[in-house]
Amino acid sequence: MGRKLRNFWERISDGVAVQELWAQFHADARASYQLYSKDVEFEHREGESRGRRVRRIVRGFFWAMVLKLSPGRRVLFLIALVLLVWPSVRIRIGDTEIDTGAAQFFAGVLLFLLLALELADRVTMKRDLEIAREIQSWLMPSSPPEVPGFEIAFATRPANTVAGDYYDAFFRENGRLLVVVADVAGKSVPAALLTATLQASLRTLAALPGSLPELVSRVNHYACEQSLQGRRFTTGFLAEIDPGTGCITYVNAGHNWPVLRRANGAIERLEAGGLPLGIMAAAPYQCGTTELHSGDLILIFTDGLVEAENERAEEYGENRMLPVMQGLHNATANEALKRVMSAVDAFVGLTRQHDDITCLVLRTR
Repeated sequence: MGRKLRNFWERISDGVAVQELWAQFHADARASYQLYSKDVEFEHREGESRGRRVRRIVRGFFWAMVLKLSPGRRVLFLIALVLLVWPSVRIRIGDTEIDTGAAQFFAGVLLFLLLALELADRVTMKRDLEIAREIQSWLMPSSPPEVPGFEIAFATRPANTVAGDYYDAFFRENGRLLVVVADVAGKSVPAALLTATLQASLRTLAALPGSLPELVSRVNHYACEQSLQGRRFTTGFLAEIDPGTGCITYVNAGHNWPVLRRANGAIERLEAGGLPLGIMAAAPYQCGTTELHSGDLILIFTDGLVEAENERAEEYGENRMLPVMQGLHNATANEALKRVMSAVDAFVGLTRQHDDITCLVLRTR
């Protein structure tokens, strides 16, 4: 009997320790609370008693959950609740006697049916999202290009199955390496679809002759046509690197400032640029330049890195990231990437990720 119970528990828990299961439940509960609390009014109303406020908040949470269901399932759920609280009484209609004690049984059946319907939707959606993730992985490079004198490493971690982050590194016709990290506003499927269009347009436009500012201007015009009047903008950092000279030309389109760590430990930020892509078609973009020397390292990242939160809702922040960067003396690109991601993981713990995280590290040998 004990062995059967152990096997049953292993099957149910997938071998995860109880402490970790509780941490996962806590993270899921916190994420669900954040989802439903958006539709609940917590502010105290003038003249409202404490009890009345509590009842209003509970009622708000109830309707926030119910309205997430489809209309048909709302009806099933409400019928099940009514049957669940129905008292066990006997009702006589003529010669027929009805025992309502069975109402709770039917309530359980309806709730189980509702759970089965929701799980079916979740499984179907998960399968579709897995296919979408596979397609998205085809669009992103699986490995960095070989560049003489340089090391490149990148990693992306979507908050959901698919991401709104985009990264790439490839050679243009002029022989220069184009490095791109971008972040489409939003998450999941809508952002992923726009990421795919951005990737296609950038690859096409980069094949045309022209300087980096001209390329950014073309991409911005295209993004404005797809941005739903600026509601779906994209922040991005684009850089052209001459492998022969180590000269880097870059444009920062409203993106987090990449960190350039010099071989001597000095920190610089790559700031020159302009507005995010997709906001204003005629937006001007400044172009920055610098030179990379042996041992220099650049970290390009999306805001999901510095805005990652722990269970106390504290952000990781640049004040924690920069000391990690300063400690990367003689680290390879892969080592630097692992240290940065590990530092974020250690800070966040088991808290559910709320935004996509993408990092690209470029280092000169």
